Amino acid sequence: MCEKIKSCLLLVLTATVLFGFSAAGLRLPDAAQSAAERRKLTQFPEWTAKSVESGRFMRSFEDYALDQFPLRDTFRSLKACTALYLLRQQDVNDLFVQDGCIFELDYPLHADSVRYAGTRFRYIYDRFLSGHDVSVYLSVIPDKNRFLSVNAAYPLPDYDAFARLLQETDDFATYIDITPTLSLHDYYRTDSHWRQEEITDTAQLMARRMGAALSAGYTKKKADQLFSGVYLAQSALPLSPEPLYYLDAPFLEDCIVYDYETDTQLPVYNMEKAQGNDPYELFLSGPKALLTIENPHADMEKELVIFRDSFASALAPLLAEGYAKITLADIRYISPALLGQYLSFDKQDVLFLYSTSVLNHSETLK
Repeated sequence: MCEKIKSCLLLVLTATVLFGFSAAGLRLPDAAQSAAERRKLTQFPEWTAKSVESGRFMRSFEDYALDQFPLRDTFRSLKACTALYLLRQQDVNDLFVQDGCIFELDYPLHADSVRYAGTRFRYIYDRFLSGHDVSVYLSVIPDKNRFLSVNAAYPLPDYDAFARLLQETDDFATYIDITPTLSLHDYYRTDSHWRQEEITDTAQLMARRMGAALSAGYTKKKADQLFSGVYLAQSALPLSPEPLYYLDAPFLEDCIVYDYETDTQLPVYNMEKAQGNDPYELFLSGPKALLTIENPHADMEKELVIFRDSFASALAPLLAEGYAKITLADIRYISPALLGQYLSFDKQDVLFLYSTSVLNHSETLK
């Protein structure tokens, strides 16, 4: 009798879970996007006889059911916590936690990828810069893993090798080593990027090496929205978001930011983007192929061109004090072959500034 009751209870519990979640899935409205994962969610697929016959409808419906499953984010967090803290896995989705910070495993160093990035920089130099009156510089932004304890239990690439490999290919550029100005504290706990309020010394070093002067005093301001970094979204771990700060100064209020893609002017700090899925887009409105920052208060008619990734969005406003014009080109979004349509090179500083994460996966460079 006891076994029969247990079986009945198990059957009722199973049916309740199965039909309860099914009913909830049918009643709840479909979500358009996931704030936690920073992506659009799959919507109910279009039903046609052809899509059913080919099996495409069921494949799309499976994606839809996974994306719209009730309490999906809760179950993602439960799975991540179980794997990391109960089953004692070293990482979850190639992410690990140490000292309250989330890190991404990016091992080993892909030498061919770094060399490929170097050939793209060489192409730009040979086609546009060689023979012109320009000063060319190169710098590598180390991943925050670089500043983990030497006793870290995770494999780390040789971060100094990134610079060596690039210098072999791009011997035309003067290398600026910014690593001594950085520490783990300079990066967000939940994201890969550096914190603008902590890199003023990095900007000072780079400007000094390029012959520009920075002396502005900044006002540290806090964005209204807390920052949940990309690692927090990917890991689904229940860690708290962090404050998002930016540095303001009187000269920045008069700077003119022009977006070549949309033929529009943008603010240096886009507060509308700060309320979006990726608050880091507060800095220069996020990923853009080609931008210029003009500073009408610059002491000299000095110009800087930065070939860059997203890290430079936070750095460029700090360098703007020393230059009448800064151009930012991201060759992940614009082919270098097209640069001649927009830029001319003469009497400028030119900086190739890329993070190790992009260099190690440089297939994104055109």
